[in-house]
Amino acid sequence: MASWLNLEGKTAVVTGGASGIGKAVVQAFLDNGTNVVVCDMNPNEPTFSRKEGSGEVLYVVTDVSKADSVKAMVEQAKAKFGKLDILVNNAGINIPCLLVDPKDPYGKYELSERIFDKVVGVNLKGVYLMAQALGHEFVRNGAGVMINMSSESGLEGSEGQSIYAATKNAVNSFTRSWSKELGRYHVRVVAVAPGILEATGLRTPAYEEALAYTRGITVEDLRKGYESTKTTPLGRSGKLREVADLVLFLASDRASYIHGVTYNIAGGKTRG
Repeated sequence: MASWLNLEGKTAVVTGGASGIGKAVVQAFLDNGTNVVVCDMNPNEPTFSRKEGSGEVLYVVTDVSKADSVKAMVEQAKAKFGKLDILVNNAGINIPCLLVDPKDPYGKYELSERIFDKVVGVNLKGVYLMAQALGHEFVRNGAGVMINMSSESGLEGSEGQSIYAATKNAVNSFTRSWSKELGRYHVRVVAVAPGILEATGLRTPAYEEALAYTRGITVEDLRKGYESTKTTPLGRSGKLREVADLVLFLASDRASYIHGVTYNIAGGKTRG
C-alpha cells in the first residue's frame, strides 16, 4: 500500500546532500522509499540510516558550478535509476563579509571579487546548471518537480551576508521565471526559504567569527542571538527535519497545484 506522499520508487537528485539540510532531505526521501542521487563536493560518502522499504542511494562527487561535472552526474544517475523525477537544488555556500569595512578597507572581511565569484558560482550558476540539466530530463519525460533552496535572508536581507542574501533572492526569481517557462510541460518549480535552524556542522568557528565581525559583536553574543530567537514568534529554531518534511510534501503529487512560489519556513520570523 502506498504512503500518503506516494513517493515510493521515484528518484530524487539532491545537491549538497552530504550535510545539513541536504542530508536531512536525503534521509527523509529514503525513509519514504524514494531513490536518491546525492551530489556533494565531499569526497567521503556520508552514511544514512536504512530500513526495510528504504530507497537506494547513489553518491556522486559533483561540483555544481562546473557543467561537465553536472553532466557526468546526470549520466551516472540515469544509468543507475533510469527516469529522474525530482531535483532539490540545495547546494549553497555563505561567506559573511561587509560591502565596506571602515576598520580594514579591502581587508579580510570586505566583499571581494573572489568571494563574489565563489558564492555566485555555487548559489546561482550551480542552481542554473542543475536546473537546466534536470530540466531537459523533466521536459522530455513530460513531468518533474524542481525545488530550489532559498533562504529567509533572501526575502529580508541580512547584515554581513549581502551576497548570500542576494543570491537567495535571485533563486526566488529563478523559481518564478522557470515556473512560467516549464509549467506547460507539466514541470513544477517551487522554492523553500528556511530561517534560523538548529546548529549543524556547517556553522563553523570561521563562519561564526566572520559573521560576528561583520555585525560588530562577539562570537558569544552571536551564539546567544541564535539561542534567544527573539525575532521568531514560535520562540525556537527550526529543525532540519521540518524543512525536509516541507520539501517532501512539495515533491509529492499532494502539492500538484503548487507552482512558482517560495515557501518561507522560518517560524514567523520577519524584520518587522
